[in-house]
Amino acid sequence: IADRQGGIGVCGWILVSLSFLLVLITFPISIWACIKVVKEYERAVVFRLGHILSKKAKGPGMILVLPCTDTFIKVDLRTVACKIPPQEILTRDAVTAQVDGVVHYRIHSAVSAVANVTDVHSATLLLAQTALRNVLGTQSLAQVLAGREEIAHSIQATLNSATEQWGVKVARVEIRDIRIPVAMQRAMAAEAEAAQEKKAKVVAAEGEMNSSKALQRASMVLSESPAALPLRYLQTLTAVAAQNNSTIVFPLPMNMFGSLGQKRTGG
Repeated sequence: IADRQGGIGVCGWILVSLSFLLVLITFPISIWACIKVVKEYERAVVFRLGHILSKKAKGPGMILVLPCTDTFIKVDLRTVACKIPPQEILTRDAVTAQVDGVVHYRIHSAVSAVANVTDVHSATLLLAQTALRNVLGTQSLAQVLAGREEIAHSIQATLNSATEQWGVKVARVEIRDIRIPVAMQRAMAAEAEAAQEKKAKVVAAEGEMNSSKALQRASMVLSESPAALPLRYLQTLTAVAAQNNSTIVFPLPMNMFGSLGQKRTGG
């Protein structure tokens, strides 16, 4: 509608001329009713006898509106944050969830927003709800929980392609919260706990394997030097005595010092 070309006709120009004449006759009183102020973040779409004047919005600043023949609609060009109500969706893996979000959009063409859609804000909100349900319905629950950014970008692209004719530009889409049933939460918690327990057992088994390899190498070193084993016993006794100041009964076979005494005698 905004791109349609057409004039107001001969009768229209006659009415406009009469309107100008009325303004001149009642000047300067009529000038206060004809001058309108449009703010910096607003644009005014002026209709003259039902036709959009100049096929573009007016403002910011002062604009002239003729009485009887002209009407105007102000459009706010600032970014609007629209909350998407919680939507009951069914994911691809048959899990029910409630998802809500926020859509940030702004009007970049005031003429298209006025001429091509009845209520641009309501239409954008309804379209955002539908796009949210359609996109999430093709994803599994794991994809919805892990890929919020990708889903938000997909919804944003869908909205931009649909709202281009309305003069609306979607700047950002956010998925705020995903609520799943309590039974599903418990099942997911049990699954996560089992996975963590599995990892813990694997780590413990790897530690035991590494420890056994280290003990095997230590036993080979001790077997090569008979005097190393009594010294190791004494080091253990010293470490225990330093931690607990108490009497320690430490069994020590006497034959363990045989090789050490022979080596000293031989030296």
